[in-house]
Amino acid sequence: MFLDAKQWQGKVFIGGAWEAGSGGVAEVIEPATGASLGQVGIADAADLARAAESAAAAQREWAATPHPQRAAVLRRAAALWAEHAEDVAWWNIREVGAVPGMAGFAVHVAEQECHEAAALPSRPYGELLPSEEPRLSMATRGPAGVVGVIAPFNVPIILGIRSVAPALALGNAVILKPDPRTAVTGGVTIARIFEEAGLPAGVLQMLPGGADVGQAMVTHPLVRVISFTGSTEAGRKVGELAGRHLKRAHLELGGNSALIVLDDADVDAAVNLSAWGSFFHQGQICMTTGRHLVHERLYDDFVERLAAQASKMTVGNPATDQVMLGPVIDEGQRDKIHDIVTGSVRHGAGLLAGGEFDELFYSPTVLAGVGADTPAFAQEIFGPVAPVARFSTAEQAVRLATTSEYGLSLGIVTRDAMKGLALAQQIPTGIVHINDQTVNDEANSPFGGVGASGTGSRFGGAAANIEAFTETRWITMRGQTPAYPF
Repeated sequence: MFLDAKQWQGKVFIGGAWEAGSGGVAEVIEPATGASLGQVGIADAADLARAAESAAAAQREWAATPHPQRAAVLRRAAALWAEHAEDVAWWNIREVGAVPGMAGFAVHVAEQECHEAAALPSRPYGELLPSEEPRLSMATRGPAGVVGVIAPFNVPIILGIRSVAPALALGNAVILKPDPRTAVTGGVTIARIFEEAGLPAGVLQMLPGGADVGQAMVTHPLVRVISFTGSTEAGRKVGELAGRHLKRAHLELGGNSALIVLDDADVDAAVNLSAWGSFFHQGQICMTTGRHLVHERLYDDFVERLAAQASKMTVGNPATDQVMLGPVIDEGQRDKIHDIVTGSVRHGAGLLAGGEFDELFYSPTVLAGVGADTPAFAQEIFGPVAPVARFSTAEQAVRLATTSEYGLSLGIVTRDAMKGLALAQQIPTGIVHINDQTVNDEANSPFGGVGASGTGSRFGGAAANIEAFTETRWITMRGQTPAYPF
């Protein structure tokens, strides 16, 4: 079996070997049932130091490996995602709480990320530069060295592989720190894929762990680049720490994305987009539609239909039942969601659907009559909640959309696509979808946000990946040494 627990149970992956982590073990808990699915190894700072030494040693030989051979490893990895899709999806459903469709989509994206990465080793890695001196002048790009990848719990496969695959393809070694809550799906799976694909020992290390391991990764001198996906609060700390150590940190952080429904939109189509944007994967996606801005002409009809849609959506265990929403990750996240919902109701929002939970199953929730200072409108919820506000003019829609400190994704629904594009130009975000909701992801497309959502598009697409995981070097060559005046 591809993910045979005997191989990785209670272990971390250092130097190409599965071994006990110095930080002990953590239970793998199924959110839907509370049952234990096994144990993962937990690393500590000493493990991170050993992994960094191992990665740095392996990276030199990996970077010197001819580019067709590096590309071949990535192509084999892509094939293995497809070959083991059922096994990987099973873990995604059980450990993460993803519904089968989401679990399958994550495997598909992982496969595509590896295909895209396989094309990177053969891309041009420099350019010739004009020089006023009699010399050949060029700028070249080479691997940064050891890349640290810190991935979150919510979509662990996609949010890990999108950094791991291109960094490896470009000749780097990688240390991956998955969230301990989803370390099998987001860590063990990726390590096993590349182990089976023939990646040399030491080029990829996998260490589940807490904040101490993350801090050790950011501060270790052999780790030159940090790729972090997570909350804005944690991202600020990572960025600050990396800055003090003069390291690049690529930060993909939180979001509170707006979907603007203009007065000429089809209401049924807009409701369908809104329900998917807010409730897909229990709202535990950084791009989730967190604010629905609806023109006053359509507002009453819209909120009535969205509430009706939310009320009939099924919530339950995705491993045993055919449901639309599974569980949220843990009690802490559930309580945060509920606090924001109840606080918004106390603030004057109308609760039209949901607002209830059973264990970790939170019902799809619709809040009407929210304003810029309503908690559900102002904060990232990371749960299945759709706050709806009304606007009367395009200018007011822009003001509402830009009140948030976040700037990740934006959706605009209108029969006039050019009008939608013109509106989008006034709202700073890293991603825009005209006549679609805010949750979209493709391996070949740049991904990232502005403001509190991160440091721009440093994920996805060849240009962004090359920028993120390589260093630029200026090289000149002369046929003869020049004579200087002293």
